[in-house]
Amino acid sequence: MSNYRRVIIPGATYFFTQVTYQRIPWLCSDISRESLRKGLQRLQKLYPFSLDAIVLLPDHFHCIWTLPEGDSNYVGRWRYLKNFVTRSCGHKLQLPTEISLSRQKRQEKNLWQRRYWEHLIKDETDFNNHCDYIHYNPVKHGLCQSPKDWEFSSFHRFVKQGIYSGDWGANIEPNIPENVGNE
Repeated sequence: MSNYRRVIIPGATYFFTQVTYQRIPWLCSDISRESLRKGLQRLQKLYPFSLDAIVLLPDHFHCIWTLPEGDSNYVGRWRYLKNFVTRSCGHKLQLPTEISLSRQKRQEKNLWQRRYWEHLIKDETDFNNHCDYIHYNPVKHGLCQSPKDWEFSSFHRFVKQGIYSGDWGANIEPNIPENVGNE
């Protein structure tokens, strides 16, 4: 049994990565996106937090959340979100994978990897580097030529807010430190 410990600090900002079970590419389907969107909206109403940045790729997604002062319960938020998406669209997706005995015992389905990865954002530079990582990720994975070409991203909101230019990451690869996204 692993001795995995999460960093839990009230009111902190975190970068997360959640991967689909066996990396099956179901996340960008219409039904999946709608279910994830509804789940995030309901989650924010029940347990407020700021969704600072997000990118949705076929088999995983990255996001940055900032929790309210005094609140450190991102674990419960992830449980809620994964359960919501599984219950609202899991049966409709009809994924071709078998559920292992271990997953059956835990009453887990075949949508998500059991764990997600989190990183505590340390400062503004770390935040900016992780936003760059998120928004450049579809290009890194060969899904598009420029971040502006990937519609499932908060990149477009960042452009509207003047944080990025519309051509950011199109002609020149951003200087993202190697450890970002791999801490």
